[in-house]
Parts: sequence; structure tokens; C-alpha cells
Amino acid sequence: MSNTATRASERSQPVRSERAPSGSAPPEPVTGSDGADATGAACIGGAESLGDAECIGGTQGAGISDASRQDWDAWQVYFETTALLTARIEERLKQHGCSLMDYQLLLLLYNAPEHRMRMGELAHRLIFSPSRLSYQIGVLDKRGWVERRRVECDGRGFEAVLTAEGLRAFRELRPAHARDVQELFFSALQGDDAVRLADLMRRVGGLLG
Repeated sequence: MSNTATRASERSQPVRSERAPSGSAPPEPVTGSDGADATGAACIGGAESLGDAECIGGTQGAGISDASRQDWDAWQVYFETTALLTARIEERLKQHGCSLMDYQLLLLLYNAPEHRMRMGELAHRLIFSPSRLSYQIGVLDKRGWVERRRVECDGRGFEAVLTAEGLRAFRELRPAHARDVQELFFSALQGDDAVRLADLMRRVGGLLG
């Protein structure tokens, strides 16, 4: 057969379809309660299907299998426990008319030289945006605990200053807060747990920048 005839024959052959035979329905995607496609997802550290689906942290086959089941269980315990601990400490402080963020701001100013700190540094330490810090300072200013003043040495920036009333309030809050932390956190530590935990948190902080 000539080349011309061969090419004509090939063109005349029917193209095979990759579609499923008629009567068979295509597989339906797995969806969550909100209707979103959840195929291959929903495995977050400690999920029962982690081993079978090789699904780690909500991904499947994403090249992160170096994180073990034990690693993800540790992450889940950390996430849930810190959230619960924060909520319990917040509840205790609110019984004294103070939020956890109020207390942390007072603590930073109490430990700062002359009980004052530049607004930029304070926002960085609290992981606050400038607008959120301004709001928080405004709340404490209305109580007479903190004042926002222009920095005297350069006259350009602003700083937060702990007032005499704020110092008194912090000293009244501190004993009850210390008892709560002792009860809810320190009492669970053994041996060199505190040293090891602090070292771990510094390493994590180093990764976060």
C-alpha cells in the first residue's frame, strides 16, 4: 500500500472516546457542609484517615510526609490547649474588669524603662496594627491607666506611658493573675519542662521572624 493510501486509511479510522459508557454516572466530588469541594482534604493532625489517605494537615500527596502522625497530633494538642488556656485566663481577668490584652499591655509598660514605650515597639510586641493599638490605648486612657504622649527626646513619635493610677491597677491585678497562671499552667509542669518549653517557643519565634 502506498504512503498516500496509508495516510487516508489512518484518517478514516474512528477516534476512540475516553468517556464513560452510557448509563454510568461520573464520580461525585465529596463536599463539606458548606458545599465546598472537600476531596482529599479535612485531614488535620490526628484525623483517623491520616494513614489510609496519606492526608496530612488538610493536604493529600503534597510532599510533606516528613511530618509524622505524632507531629500532627502534637500540633493539634498545642493549638487546642493554648486556645482553651487563653480563654480561661481571659475569663479570670474579666472578673477583675480587665481583658488579657489590657493586662499584657500594662505588663509591657510596667517592665519598660520609666514605664513607657514607643507606640511602634509596643505594637510590635503585642502583634497589633497601629489602629488596633490606638484603640486599646484609648480604652486604657479612659480608665486613667495609660497616656499617649509625644516622645520628648525627638518630638516626632509617640509613646505610651503607664500612669500612677495604671501602676496601682496593675499591682492589684498581678497577684490574682499570678495565682491563675500557677493553677492553670505552672502546676502541670515537671522537672525542666519550663526550660524546654521556653527553648521550643524561642525556636518557633525565630522561624516567625
